[in-house]
Amino acid sequence: MPTPRESILAALHARLSALPATVLRGEVLPERVPAEGLLILRDGEPGEPEVTLSPLAYHYQHRAEIEAVVQGAERDAAFDTLCASIGATLAADRTLGGLCDWVEAEAPRPVDLALEGAASLKAATIAVVLHYSTDDPLS
Repeated sequence: MPTPRESILAALHARLSALPATVLRGEVLPERVPAEGLLILRDGEPGEPEVTLSPLAYHYQHRAEIEAVVQGAERDAAFDTLCASIGATLAADRTLGGLCDWVEAEAPRPVDLALEGAASLKAATIAVVLHYSTDDPLS
């Protein structure tokens, strides 16, 4: 049985996979970026939890990351559309089906990356904060 943390990350990956972009989890950047864009979900860091006693509970603000990448002549518009679709997907279900208390994304910090002999990339890392509680720090 997966831990609450893994269940939440898997649910986030599943929600992102419904988008038209190619969605990977924990993979390296492939040589080619699909025309519809690429998202790579990184598990991130759970951080230091707040602890309550009686009953014992660990309250996390886990920071996962989504690497968003687009390529091509219309990369600015494609990047904007991709980021907006991520936001809409998260806003549609802020609890990921009741698995966590709240999900919120932070604003991306995009960069343009020039590639020799190919169209430039536009990329950003989007932090996604997952608020959840568990009774064991290893779960």
